[in-house]
Amino acid sequence: MQFLLTAVNAKYIHSNPAVYSLKAYAGSQLQPYIALAQYTINQKTEEILGDLYKRHPDVIGFSCYIWNIDVIQELLWEIPKVLPDTDIWLGGPEVSYDGEILIKKLPMIKGIMVGEGEETFKELLTYYTSKKRKETKGGSKKDEEDSEFEQIQGLVLRQGSTGERPLTDINALPFLYEDLQDFSHKIIYYETSRGCPFRCSYCLSSIDKKVRLRNPDIVKKELAFFLEQKVPQVKLIDRTFNCNHNHAMEIWKYIKEHDNGVTNFHFEIAADLINEEELLLLKGMRPGLLQMEIGVQTTNRKTLKEINRSTDLKCVAEVVKRIREYRNIHLHLDLIAGLPYEDYESFQNSFNDVYAMKPEQLQLGFLKVLKGTKIWEKSREYGIAYGERPPYEVLYTKWISYGEILKLKQMEEMVELYYNSGQFTHTLPVLENMFESPFALFRSLAAFYEEKGYFLNSPARSYRYQVILAFAVSIAPEKEELYRELLTFDYYLRENAKNRPDFCRDLSLYRDSIWDFYRKEEEKPEILAEYKEYHARQTIKMTHMEAFFYPVWEKEREKITVRRSKPALVIFDYKKRDALTKEALVRAVTE
Repeated sequence: MQFLLTAVNAKYIHSNPAVYSLKAYAGSQLQPYIALAQYTINQKTEEILGDLYKRHPDVIGFSCYIWNIDVIQELLWEIPKVLPDTDIWLGGPEVSYDGEILIKKLPMIKGIMVGEGEETFKELLTYYTSKKRKETKGGSKKDEEDSEFEQIQGLVLRQGSTGERPLTDINALPFLYEDLQDFSHKIIYYETSRGCPFRCSYCLSSIDKKVRLRNPDIVKKELAFFLEQKVPQVKLIDRTFNCNHNHAMEIWKYIKEHDNGVTNFHFEIAADLINEEELLLLKGMRPGLLQMEIGVQTTNRKTLKEINRSTDLKCVAEVVKRIREYRNIHLHLDLIAGLPYEDYESFQNSFNDVYAMKPEQLQLGFLKVLKGTKIWEKSREYGIAYGERPPYEVLYTKWISYGEILKLKQMEEMVELYYNSGQFTHTLPVLENMFESPFALFRSLAAFYEEKGYFLNSPARSYRYQVILAFAVSIAPEKEELYRELLTFDYYLRENAKNRPDFCRDLSLYRDSIWDFYRKEEEKPEILAEYKEYHARQTIKMTHMEAFFYPVWEKEREKITVRRSKPALVIFDYKKRDALTKEALVRAVTE
């Protein structure tokens, strides 16, 4: 007997902790009957179907989310044709709310596991492996009594629901990652709590009102495994990691004290819950050890009240400012477009407010009207129209039109390409000065993309530099040389690119000066002491040197825009990088 737990992930680098948790919780006696299969939404359904067929499972269980339910439903109609004797079960947040309606639409499924599934799955698997499951002479499998399923809590069957199962004891959950072989080149997900203390009206976590914390001693033991294995990144999926001060402090202290110099930990936090003690602890963290994701969502106070968020915006801004000053923690801030009482102008204000906080990443998302949430219940009142199919994304509301949503979607792409990429960290601040606000900059850039047809034929990464140069020159043609130098600086800041773009200055006039520098460093290392074991010809390949008339490496914008009469030679040292941004160390060696 084989029960195949199946995940269809959004990307190859993703893993599905749910299926691993189900398998681990089932225990050693039942695990031999469990197999795992992971695919991505980018694979062809016929490819996934073919692989499922080759496995010939007795039972298939799908983990369902808004990003994969369409693919799974396509598979559901085909699986019975090639595997007629295979039972099919669904589980996950996308099928947990309206299971009784969904099961009527999907005649091929046996049932749905709703809510937290560990205990439910264990009992279901126990039933399948028991003597109550017999094979007929024809070789097909038949339940002696389907009514046996009715004894298992947490199921939706054709005859109705078997009742809500009590929440799982989070301390009883086994560790998922004893063997990391399956997770090579994949993100590691980990949880120290379940539930959320907040009641945000757009979020499914608001339904699960009880926060349960995993025992810190268990957490430390499990984190030790990641640290010993030098896992590159552990992404904690706690809804609000710092909802309990003592819990957060104990874990952050452990991570700091046992830092291996390699592993990075990602947390979702509420900035306005962070106190002075926590800030002092965070200040002492190794640069790059932590990432923080903060959901601001909006700075419209009426909107915040309507969606049940009691965010202290002043406190959020102050905490973000303090953490940014530490220069050791990557900050990711979120906004949501399409919320109640947020019109186009209001969203501009929200965007500018959050942009002013200067996070490393600014996520511009769009409201998903999820079944069971308060916003879903009040969608008619709010005049919200949203997509009928997953991810149920907002089309328009009483306050914002579909045309305005489309403009924001274009802008979202610009923010991703030019801000979140981290590839234009010196060009963008100078370009911002040409516009009344950051929102106006990205909106204008989006309009430029639309005019040139780039949204239909998106330029390759290297060509994006040419595009933003053309955009900048269209705004301020007299500053073309400045923007060429800024883009050259940004281009070489993160990688020692071998192909030299057309917008870069011809270095032939400076070849002798560049070579003299490297030859002197070979004879008597001063600036490049870490390269003393290399010959000049080797070092010149491992680093990069440019000539700039503008001091584009300066932090002060006023200095950057002043052209000098003579160029400065600037070296990019890729051995020494900023731990947070991964940018090369830059030094002007002649001025």
